[in-house]
Amino acid sequence: MACNRLILASSSPYRRELLARLQVAFEVVSPAIDESPRRHETPDALALRLAIEKAKAVAARFSEALVVGADQVALLGAELLTKPVTHANAVAQLQAMRGQRVRFLTALAVVRSADGATRTRIVPCDVEFRMFSDEALEHYLRAERPYDCTGAAKIEGLGIALVRRLAGDDPTALIGLPLIALVELLGELGCDVLAEPAGPSQGPPPSAGARG
Repeated sequence: MACNRLILASSSPYRRELLARLQVAFEVVSPAIDESPRRHETPDALALRLAIEKAKAVAARFSEALVVGADQVALLGAELLTKPVTHANAVAQLQAMRGQRVRFLTALAVVRSADGATRTRIVPCDVEFRMFSDEALEHYLRAERPYDCTGAAKIEGLGIALVRRLAGDDPTALIGLPLIALVELLGELGCDVLAEPAGPSQGPPPSAGARG
């Protein structure tokens, strides 16, 4: 099956903007799943399970489609970092992250709804943060309001000024959708993005939302 029906199972404007870079027409459908972690679930297992569940939840609604799901978690030592939601949580996360190295794990799943064939990948990215001041932290939060970003780290915006260095195979993974891996997984399921005519995505333009 070609890329004639590609669906992004996400409410995230960040992932929508990333997928649009491939210049293949796609639709956006919110998966609406319970993202609560399970007891004793490891961070990588959590991210991968949620990516798969998002893709499968949407794939069940369509007979012929390739559905992309993704999820991201971050680790500061043994501590799991999620979306802060509130200003106070974002301040606490960023204060703990400064001068430290944080590992971001972005899980990707592609499901072919016709037969349930599934391909998955977890793409890590290590981020070393600078020793920034509380004043700099507050300036960043006021400017970007990254409360819907894992670890309050909006690296594609002003958050890059908080970073000393990055280490990873795919910079788009850090934003929430690893495009290098996605192209490979789509190819395994019969969708060659370089063989497709360019086309606009369907649905409304990106707006504020979560990376979930």
